[in-house]
Amino acid sequence: VFAARMLAGGPLVDTLLFSVALAVGLSPELLPAILSVNLARGAEMMASHGVLVRHLSAIENLGSIDVLCTDKTGTLTEGVIRLEGGYDESGVASAAVVELGAINAALETGIASPLDDAILAARQPDAASLRKLAEIPFDFIRKRVSVVIEQQSSAQLIAKGAFTQVLAACRSLPDGRPLDSQSRERLEQQVAAWSSQGIRVLAVATRVLPLQPQYGRDDEHDLVFSGFLTFLDRPKPGAAAAIADLKALGVATKLITGDSRRVAQHVAGLVGMPCERILSGAELDELHDEALWREAERTDLFVEVDPNQKERIILSLKKMGHIVGFLGDGVNDAPAMHAADTSLSVETAADVAREAADFVLLQQDLDVIRRGIEEGRRTFANTLKYILTTTSANLGNMVSMAVASLFLP
Repeated sequence: VFAARMLAGGPLVDTLLFSVALAVGLSPELLPAILSVNLARGAEMMASHGVLVRHLSAIENLGSIDVLCTDKTGTLTEGVIRLEGGYDESGVASAAVVELGAINAALETGIASPLDDAILAARQPDAASLRKLAEIPFDFIRKRVSVVIEQQSSAQLIAKGAFTQVLAACRSLPDGRPLDSQSRERLEQQVAAWSSQGIRVLAVATRVLPLQPQYGRDDEHDLVFSGFLTFLDRPKPGAAAAIADLKALGVATKLITGDSRRVAQHVAGLVGMPCERILSGAELDELHDEALWREAERTDLFVEVDPNQKERIILSLKKMGHIVGFLGDGVNDAPAMHAADTSLSVETAADVAREAADFVLLQQDLDVIRRGIEEGRRTFANTLKYILTTTSANLGNMVSMAVASLFLP
């Protein structure tokens, strides 16, 4: 209208004001109010279905997602981890290995872990008789934590963590035999057998050190491999049905976990998730961003990944045009939750995860996610109805005015 009237020689200011007035007249008058009412109603309905909405603006995002990425522990599984047992390097049940794991769990003061809680629930060491000299805290690169305790005229370092990372720092077995390639292969086969049954495995190793003013990561070498700690965490009942319902809504589910390949495959198979294409953290590090964009879209399970890699995966899926939701409950999930279009957590999650979440699931049943997505879509549809109705009502008036303006002053 502005261009036509200017070509016809109309006055600049009057033509500009008239064009702006037409645009304003075409816009739905009460859209902000209608949107607020719809979002508030959506939040109320979600709360009745067990979904607490922390950010109203995220409701429509939830309805729009087409990829849901989820952590494993506490989301697909019950999150109630229990110690299945402690075993020596030969796979024989060993109370001594459990005792070493319990001392490590009782004395370490870093990131709270449900695995430590499970160990201490099964075995409480006599902490009063132990003198802690140092702690080498857990990080997501080493994937192990060590404590150093006084032992007569020497010190003992007790390391506990992911099997691969602990084994890499070991040099011998308790009987003094060197940890050669054959022994390492035998230990790896034992872990693979447990993992294929969905059993999580931690390794425990020790080293005798001289008394010294301080201890650090440089002391975590030439360890003696002591044994294994095994844990069980059953899948949530109803998880398989919830994932099937999400698929029916057009939402693909991808598992992103720091656990081993075999454990992730086992759990994914139990809950009906596709698990044909798997990408590990080590493989992911070798991919440039452009390569990961395409690989992330095709991958079903991301295993043995660290927090930064989780964030890269989310950003890669978004780069390919997907609307991504992330469901997590741990401290290490926070970066990925911030990167996602919409983030969800559970009521029992770590404080950092709950603070980062747009939605908090008040029920342990994953089916509440499906109900939340449906409510998000309903909220968007109700808003769209108002826009279409109001726009269609205004359109005739605005077109009439626009045409008339070409002939009338």
